[in-house]
Amino acid sequence: MIDVTDRHCRYFHRQLAPTARLYTEMITTGALLHGQAARHLDFDPAEHPVALQLGGSDPRELAQAAALGARWGYDEINLNCGCPSDRVQHGAFGACLMAEPRKVADCLRAIQDATSLPVTVKHRLGLDQEDSYAFVRDFVGIQYEAGCRVFIVHARNAILKGLSPKANREIPPLRPEWACSLKADFPDASIVLNGGLTEAADCLAWLSRLDGVMLGRAAWHHPDILSQLQRALDPHTPVPGPEETLDIMLAYLSRQHARKVPMPILVRGLLGWHAGVKGARQWRRILSDPGVLNRLGPLALREAWEALCRQARPDEAERPMSSAGQSRM
Repeated sequence: MIDVTDRHCRYFHRQLAPTARLYTEMITTGALLHGQAARHLDFDPAEHPVALQLGGSDPRELAQAAALGARWGYDEINLNCGCPSDRVQHGAFGACLMAEPRKVADCLRAIQDATSLPVTVKHRLGLDQEDSYAFVRDFVGIQYEAGCRVFIVHARNAILKGLSPKANREIPPLRPEWACSLKADFPDASIVLNGGLTEAADCLAWLSRLDGVMLGRAAWHHPDILSQLQRALDPHTPVPGPEETLDIMLAYLSRQHARKVPMPILVRGLLGWHAGVKGARQWRRILSDPGVLNRLGPLALREAWEALCRQARPDEAERPMSSAGQSRM
């Protein structure tokens, strides 16, 4: 989720799901220790609870990066052992770390020594053509012995050679039942399912068997799934309606734009907000148009909203969506 779940996208997702746990994009230890840490770590207090997802394989560097995360106020440190990209493999971290479970355990212990925050792992089921449940069971077992109690399971293998990251999210077969097997083998661990979850109903079904679900691309392409799950799981927590969310985001965009954050970065997490609604193409077109963004700045969001409303209700062009229209959110 690099360049996807940045702080601006997370702020938007927080409006849709007030109690969800948010995760940063994967941030490498090198970027934090040898780059501009604040650029990667700064976030809005509204994002809590928010976890810092780290990429790295050196225990000492991971410990230093985790200590920075604790200093910045994150609620959790997550070690990524699931990303299969060539760039990540070249750095000897991500999914390829699953081939070295003892090294991962050393990394977790170093992070735990550096911070009192919860330390979690995101991982795949196996590597390449590995088709034995014993592989992931033993991997989890070694991390469990190292003190980890939360495992986010992307329930498919990672193919390290020959598949792009996109293909790695689609081609290796999903085996979500293996996550249930992990729960049976490690009953006091929290097992969170990731991968292939695109509908709220499916998420709710798995939540009856596991401790959580993690959404990545689904929340990016169809953010409304977050508000659907929030309302289903916690009906007593108010969720802002579309118009209120629009006003909140307009104010946020104005603050960030005043700090010289480019408009394309600020709005990219909003592009999928109205997917499936009549007028969604116009919404995306306006928010993707550099000319409109340069000319209107944050008010481009209002322009896109009004265009959406005109398309959705051509006979009531001046009226925003009513509560009947909100059921699509």
